[in-house]
Amino acid sequence: MNNRRLLVVSPVRNEAAFLQRTIDSVVAQTVRPVVWLIVDDGSTDDTPRIAEEAARHHDWIQVYRRRDRGSRKLGGGVVEAFDDGLSRFDLAEFDYLCKLDGDLEFGPTYFEELFRKFEADAALGSASGKSWIRVGERLVPERTSDQFSQGQSKLYRVKCFREIGGFVREVMWDGIDCYTCHMHGWKARSFRDEGLRFIHLRPMGSSVKNIYTGRLRWGRGQYFMGTHPLYAMGIAAYRMLERPWVVGGLLILAGYVSGYLRGLPRYENEGFRQYLRRWQLARLRLASPPAVAEPGLAAMGN
Repeated sequence: MNNRRLLVVSPVRNEAAFLQRTIDSVVAQTVRPVVWLIVDDGSTDDTPRIAEEAARHHDWIQVYRRRDRGSRKLGGGVVEAFDDGLSRFDLAEFDYLCKLDGDLEFGPTYFEELFRKFEADAALGSASGKSWIRVGERLVPERTSDQFSQGQSKLYRVKCFREIGGFVREVMWDGIDCYTCHMHGWKARSFRDEGLRFIHLRPMGSSVKNIYTGRLRWGRGQYFMGTHPLYAMGIAAYRMLERPWVVGGLLILAGYVSGYLRGLPRYENEGFRQYLRRWQLARLRLASPPAVAEPGLAAMGN
């Protein structure tokens, strides 16, 4: 297929321990991006040097350096850096857009196999493989629903990305975008195919402080997004069955409850929250699924 013009944007900060392995993975792809922009978000380690060395060897790799804001800022900061990089391009010149983290490793057919998924299903709007992490000598999957593309590696049809309005600058942006895809009639998927596995070189939610603060942040993100309390309890119970055993799920629930008690801000889109809760209650078999339009025709409420 000729319609594989891919733009990859990678917001990175202090990824010197991992970035070269991500670069090696992208360079080895059987289908490479037209452009890969590495957005250095104020790194204080060797990340810029590693990125610029790759750009010297490959003319389709570019580096854009942002001013150091003083610390890593998850959620809104990641999306802000992504958007800043994306603003340097005209999306009309591309068919696909990928947000790719700088701490991943994956096989040489990763993009090619994802393109086959898109070409087989015209309603597929966003897709990824499944992430795995190293635990000792073993590779262990990071569990996620098949109905969501994973935030570390999100490949989008440009048409779908534009229709959902891009990413929200807040923690849980990578959940909001998938629900918004569903709401607009697009599919968001992560696939279990062996060729679509990617290794997440550090556990999800552990890039700032530690995995425990990451789980608290996850719970606050669920609150921000508007997750139904019953579904939040289900998430907490589900995540008790993975590292950090039990306590991780309890921290997710604590983060969610703290959002209520502190009266933290929520995502300002009532139509989205109504859809989200109906979808979640349907997953719990407490309601019928929400209706969706055909891709390209749905309009989200304000």
